[in-house]
Amino acid sequence: MKFYDRVQELEILREIEAMSAESAQMTMMVGRRRVGKTTLLRNAFIATPVLYFFIGRKNEILLCEEFTEEIEAKLGETFGRFSSFAQLFKVLMQLSKRKNFTLIIDEFQEFRNISRSLFSDMQNIWDANKEESRINLVICGSIYSMMKQIFENSKEPLYGRATARMHIHPFEISTLKAILTDNYPDYKPEDLLAFYLLTGGVAKYIEQLVIRKAFTKEKILKAVLSPGSYFLEEGKDVLIEEFGRDYNNYFSILALIASSKTARGDIESTLNMPIGGYLDKLENEYNIIRRVRPFMAKEGSRNNKYRIVDNFLQFWFRFIYKYRSAVEIGNLDYVRQIVERDYETYSGYVLEKYFRQLLAESKSYSDVQSYWDRKGENEIDIIAVNDFEKRLLIGEVRRNRERINLHILENKAAEIVKKYTDYQIEYQGFSLEDLETGKPKPSRSVKHT
Repeated sequence: MKFYDRVQELEILREIEAMSAESAQMTMMVGRRRVGKTTLLRNAFIATPVLYFFIGRKNEILLCEEFTEEIEAKLGETFGRFSSFAQLFKVLMQLSKRKNFTLIIDEFQEFRNISRSLFSDMQNIWDANKEESRINLVICGSIYSMMKQIFENSKEPLYGRATARMHIHPFEISTLKAILTDNYPDYKPEDLLAFYLLTGGVAKYIEQLVIRKAFTKEKILKAVLSPGSYFLEEGKDVLIEEFGRDYNNYFSILALIASSKTARGDIESTLNMPIGGYLDKLENEYNIIRRVRPFMAKEGSRNNKYRIVDNFLQFWFRFIYKYRSAVEIGNLDYVRQIVERDYETYSGYVLEKYFRQLLAESKSYSDVQSYWDRKGENEIDIIAVNDFEKRLLIGEVRRNRERINLHILENKAAEIVKKYTDYQIEYQGFSLEDLETGKPKPSRSVKHT
């Protein structure tokens, strides 16, 4: 698959590369597994020689042997053998005083399993050499919680050492459309929704579908729910290392959230256990869920819901993990029937998320949320506000355009509108048909001030 997008990220990385010609740079890059960090880094640097070190789970001496071969091939320097990475890193920092180059260390968090003292050693070596160094050091990791701990915990040696931080996110909707257009220009709105629903813009998942030429809803679901599918074990592969021994409780919570039990009380009553600590870690350490409040709710509001951030993980917990017994005995036809049965309702939820994301990516609003009252009723799918221009967009999302009723929407929003008397209000309907347009078209709009 060709390299897509990442224009802003490339610009930032190349600016950092240019600065490294004058002073040492340390960039910490994080992003979920499969999002495309390594591909981005391999395409980013054009002005310096690039060393790429992948930290696999193997003996430290063997890793150093691999890295010395890379140094000799890329920099033409020979240093002999090393028994520890700290020794090798010290030599590279000294070399960077006379030679400007880029060093990428991928899956950096794996050093925790190889050499616990390395982070302290790197801190001392960096501090002792950085003033004269011209290294462009990029430290990349995919275990979000570990990378955050290493670089953002004030008790850790490398705290405060990074000169730049980058969080790599999945592709935006415009890029998904470009990929589909390049590979299957006759795609329908239902195909685009399925493509978004399954991949969420994660580069590796997109690549898997491109390889299989799965660009229609039917082919996408078949690619996911077929014997030997790459996707069947993917949720475990991505998360078990994050969660460790306690993964069963985390998985149970995520499965309930994926099945629409999104309030803390509902989850606790189902599992019969307190989950506050788990929810806090899932949100703040692992970056897997997000606590959302209804529009206008105050910071301390208890009227919260939890949502899984990642589209694929949402689908995986809703259909693959939930029906894992059928998956394990190879009865994927059964799972496929469940998906087909629930698809219209489930994809309707994803459609709401699609349009909220599309409005956020348009850069036309300062906030994009949804709304529900304390009883969990009177729901409004989209409320987008532009406080600078004093505009408020209130939207209803339905797969079927005929089911959109803006008069009912106006009634639902009456109490909200009373608090925005000096704003221009627009009521807008969004349907499956509107996925194809650059900007969703209203079913009917009503504006007043």
